[in-house]
Amino acid sequence: MKISDFAVSNLSARQLRFVDALCSVHGGASEYTRQELKDICDSTGIYACPPSWITQDSRRTLDRGVYAVPECSERAAAVELGRGYNTCRSAPAAAPVAAPAAAPAPAGLDRAAMTLGMTGGDRATLVPAKNKSFVPWGHFTDVNTILSSGMFYPIFITGLTGNGKTTMVEQICAKLKRECYRVNITRQTDEDDLLGGFRLINGETKFCYGPVVEAMRSGGVLLLDEIDLGGPNLMCLQSVLEGKGIFLKKVGEWITPAEGFTVVATANTKGKGSDSGNYAHTGIMNEAMLDRFPITLEQPYASRTTEKKILEKAGCDDKDFGDHLTKWAEIVRKAFTEGAVDEIISTRRLVDIVKANNIFNNKEKAIAFCLARFDEDTKEAFMSLYGKVDEQFNEFDAEHASTAAHSEVADDQKVPY
Repeated sequence: MKISDFAVSNLSARQLRFVDALCSVHGGASEYTRQELKDICDSTGIYACPPSWITQDSRRTLDRGVYAVPECSERAAAVELGRGYNTCRSAPAAAPVAAPAAAPAPAGLDRAAMTLGMTGGDRATLVPAKNKSFVPWGHFTDVNTILSSGMFYPIFITGLTGNGKTTMVEQICAKLKRECYRVNITRQTDEDDLLGGFRLINGETKFCYGPVVEAMRSGGVLLLDEIDLGGPNLMCLQSVLEGKGIFLKKVGEWITPAEGFTVVATANTKGKGSDSGNYAHTGIMNEAMLDRFPITLEQPYASRTTEKKILEKAGCDDKDFGDHLTKWAEIVRKAFTEGAVDEIISTRRLVDIVKANNIFNNKEKAIAFCLARFDEDTKEAFMSLYGKVDEQFNEFDAEHASTAAHSEVADDQKVPY
């Protein structure tokens, strides 16, 4: 076996994470038993069992159940010298030939930091953190079934604001211990943001893979959040949405999706734009792109029963308050659907009210603060409506809650730091 055959620069992003995990436990050791490999798999979830690229490579087999991973020694040496590896490749010296092997990156630049738009969670694996207050509902079971299958099957999830579309996907990935590459789409999102581009790092120009490529290489879930805000540049993802891989023109490299890779997109519209003005800058998406999503799931707001559970887990200990809030929101949503009002009370806003009440211990102030983003007529109408739902929330309090909140701001400003 030639050590040169096993350079860190030849590893995929997922393989590099596994090597890093080995280094974090065993330092720069280059020989590992199957049990040691399995322990790392169990503790990190990067692989379900000792990876075949180690155990099934005859060049790595040193003895029965003992394998060579010389990349660990190289990796450890690089870290000791104050260097590290990331998902960037050195820029080609001349025109469109395959890019040379990855060069060391500055200390502190890890894969998670170099990949744009990541969701929260374990920075080593990009698996979202579990939210203990999350309540499964809506299309949770359907999305969970699809992502559990490991099949490539793009999903388009649409629904009004604040009804848990993105959170649902993240929490399913957390449950399944699957990496989630969340990319927040805007009108300015371009091919470089998605697929990768050249960056100046430590005085050297390098090509850095984008989150789409990273998700493909690692077999992760690519979450395109608010996809209906994107522009024509999203058309670069056509072949990705077909599961066929993609060619990186700038470095002459073909990226093949790893097993398990799939795409989930969320949007407030169905890709046909918004006439109401509530979802500014959403556009009419290209039909060819929309057609590459086999299914569209319409996510409604949760039922009152489920929404009360959500508020309870968010810290609402007063069951009557939770009941009043959900009834109030249900009335507002019905009026919104019928065109009687232009604004809506989302599940997210109800949670915000509960949290504000826990901070200020004042329901009136909590509601007033969380409705302050609406125009005065809408705010007063919603406050008055809540007063009719909650008899203890009298009209005087509802009328003066906002004024009281504003007057207390002036008093608060007198308090020194």
